[in-house]
Amino acid sequence: MNAVDTLLSQDLGPGKPLRVLAASGQLGYGIPIPAFRAGMERQPHFVGCDMGSIDVGPYYLGSGKLATSDIITRRDLKLVLQGARAHNVPLLLGTAGTSGAAPHLARTLDMIRDIAREERLNFRMAVIHADVPRDLIKRMNAAGRIRALGNIPPVDDRTIDAAAHIVGQMGNEAFMRALALRPDIIIAGRACDTAVFAAAPIMLGYDPGLSVHMAKIIECTSICCVPGGRDAILGTLEGNGFTLESMNPERAATPMSVAAHSLYEQADPLLVHEPEGVLDVSDARFEALDPRRTRVSGARWTPATQPTIKIEGAEWVAERAVLCAGSCDPRVIANLPAIEAGVRKNVDGILAGSASGYQIKFHVYGTGATQLFPGAALPTPGEIFFLVECLAPDADTAKAVAGVTKQYLLHHGFPGRLSTGGNIAFPFTPPELLGGTSYRYSLYHVIDCDDLAAVFPIEIEDVRGDVSVATA
Repeated sequence: MNAVDTLLSQDLGPGKPLRVLAASGQLGYGIPIPAFRAGMERQPHFVGCDMGSIDVGPYYLGSGKLATSDIITRRDLKLVLQGARAHNVPLLLGTAGTSGAAPHLARTLDMIRDIAREERLNFRMAVIHADVPRDLIKRMNAAGRIRALGNIPPVDDRTIDAAAHIVGQMGNEAFMRALALRPDIIIAGRACDTAVFAAAPIMLGYDPGLSVHMAKIIECTSICCVPGGRDAILGTLEGNGFTLESMNPERAATPMSVAAHSLYEQADPLLVHEPEGVLDVSDARFEALDPRRTRVSGARWTPATQPTIKIEGAEWVAERAVLCAGSCDPRVIANLPAIEAGVRKNVDGILAGSASGYQIKFHVYGTGATQLFPGAALPTPGEIFFLVECLAPDADTAKAVAGVTKQYLLHHGFPGRLSTGGNIAFPFTPPELLGGTSYRYSLYHVIDCDDLAAVFPIEIEDVRGDVSVATA
């Protein structure tokens, strides 16, 4: 029997313990091996891995590239593939390749096939695609069935066409359809973190509220522990609650740390909106079983009357170069506004007729560059760091802008200046670096969707050692 058949053949269901191992909160940054192996020794019924999010910013969705290195990504994939196959348990992986669009999914699948050939692994793999057709988005927008999330403009046809890639965030429904095809492994494009870990329990009849709440906490592995870390965590769903235990003995899942983690990343900390419903944790209870384990109960699930999909799209903005420099001169620090204005004026004068369409953005660390509430009073720093962002239509122009800005910032005159040789210091040479392409999130909207299966198609592939054959 394959992995899902083995899972379904066991005596599982409400009242019976279901062990879920979360191996990675973002696969590709290095899964700690001792904790993962300790988790596999506990005989989990399935293993889940999240592989991406929007936390890394729009560049990866726009460019189609992975945020993680090939070296560590392959290492982590090999670890979980070998572990799941050795124990014949399902492996579920969501948001493949950082952002879950077609190029990210393709690169992840290439790595998986390479590992299968190298390690002579045989398995049945379900692949769930997450790219949303642009014509569908346009039709839904015309019908008034799209709404923006947060401070982002309403969608229009130009925005839809300009996005480099557009993905939809699948929920439990897509994973449950994939599980019904009896694979050993599921690799999904952009997905809700919770769906990776909640779909199988719900399919097996466990309470949806408890399943999604457990998934919400364990998808980041042992970050919910004291001290927080990236080690594998085991969630055991049974009866009217679930128990959490880090597979690293140095980390403790305490009621406070678990409760705090289950409330994060939400506009409303008590309500978690998912494609197929809403999780309500207002009556959740967190009880210590011992110094390292916490039992959680009380979450409720309300099915959605209208299923939805959050779509994400990234649009090209410019090519980027950055200038890195610092200063501990109190006169420079005291004259920052005048220096910035003067440098901008000089740079514009030099580049007039040679470059156009560029922007210069001064991020001065030590004076509020990381403040949540700009304008709040800060003590005068003893030193500052300039991160000057130069954006232009092409990389050569961006680098030219950074180079000119460097020279005029270095030698800018101001009242009380003591040194004509330079006002700033460079941490390395060259201090102006190409920063790659700049993208922005142009689509961050919710679509009413009546047919989730049509948006997230599934393919089945039989991987047999040194050859892979698509079967459906």
